[in-house]
Amino acid sequence: MDNTLNEIRRRISLLRSQMLATEDVIRKQIDRDEDCTDASLRVMAMRTKMLGLIGERDRLGGSEPLLNVEERLKALPRCLTARLAVAVFEQRFAGDCIGVLLSA
Repeated sequence: MDNTLNEIRRRISLLRSQMLATEDVIRKQIDRDEDCTDASLRVMAMRTKMLGLIGERDRLGGSEPLLNVEERLKALPRCLTARLAVAVFEQRFAGDCIGVLLSA
């Protein structure tokens, strides 16, 4: 059963990437004022297939909770949040730090 779950997760991941690529094609077709009916129908078929795969995954007990933003931030490892804080600080105050270094 574990292999079946992993196979379903792999197929879901592959289908998601195909959907993103097809949605990108749709955007480009719309930008060029072309007909995007075929690509749209493919995305709708992929969504139907995705629902079937998700249902099968859930039936086998492999459901994964969907986290909201607050839960995702709490789930981030502390080292990642520390790196992010340093990067934001450097980005916001880079000009001030350069001025201090030049005046020294």
